[in-house]
Amino acid sequence: MARRTEAHADNAPGPFFVDRTCIDCGTCYQFAPATFQDGGDHAKVHTQPGDPVSRLWASMALVACPVGSIGTDDKTDVARATQAFPHALADEVYFCGYASEKSFGAWSYLIRRSKGNVLMDSPRAAEPLMANLEALGGVAMMVLSHQDDVADHAAYRERFKCERVMHRADRMTGLEKLVDGDEPIALAEDLLIIPTPGHTAGSLCLLYRDFLFTGDHLWWNPEAGRLSASRAYNWHSWERQLASLEKLLAFDFSWVLPGHGFLHKAESPEAMRRDLEQAIRHLRSL
Repeated sequence: MARRTEAHADNAPGPFFVDRTCIDCGTCYQFAPATFQDGGDHAKVHTQPGDPVSRLWASMALVACPVGSIGTDDKTDVARATQAFPHALADEVYFCGYASEKSFGAWSYLIRRSKGNVLMDSPRAAEPLMANLEALGGVAMMVLSHQDDVADHAAYRERFKCERVMHRADRMTGLEKLVDGDEPIALAEDLLIIPTPGHTAGSLCLLYRDFLFTGDHLWWNPEAGRLSASRAYNWHSWERQLASLEKLLAFDFSWVLPGHGFLHKAESPEAMRRDLEQAIRHLRSL
């Protein structure tokens, strides 16, 4: 729980604050940028929420924070915020909130499907979220993008008896389904695993309709105004990661939904392909 006595000095005066336990995972300022922003090596409150919608979103960011570093003197919306996840992003795709410190605050997502709901990566094992997932039809499958973002996958397996899917190259044991190789793998008519080794040996993306879930393989950099990937946070092979980015040019999608980094929606698959081509050119020039 955040402590007012440990609050960063650069928080805007008012009820909401970020304290010194912040790990700067980005969750709060990606989800509620009207209130939070990057303060360098930590998040900070740049503007206190002044209307009911902004206060609820700030409270939801508090709930989503993986280390409990956000606090507020006004608890009005906190109880409501605990029940507000999963939060709809578009169509049947939801942000789960309740990020986990075990995965450094990586975002996880719910795909609602008539043939069984899918979790992309694991959120924190929080009872309010699990109860809400149950009310939405449970979880039939959990796809794990790579070894860094598995968080509380075992708790979700125990609760929902979901099949956990991961690439064998990341050497996780005890899962229900391990996939192999570098070729795309259809899990269902509307679910396609695209192996994208590089960040880790077994990194993968999941394509669902117009949505590409990318783990830590690819994300949007708002400061640069382009898609990006990280050479500094590459645990396997930068060259393989660049090759995996080029592989994505063969697929149609308009959304990039990452574990870390900002999400991105292009106007069309063609526009997304241009964004990706620009990113690859830049990353190959580094």
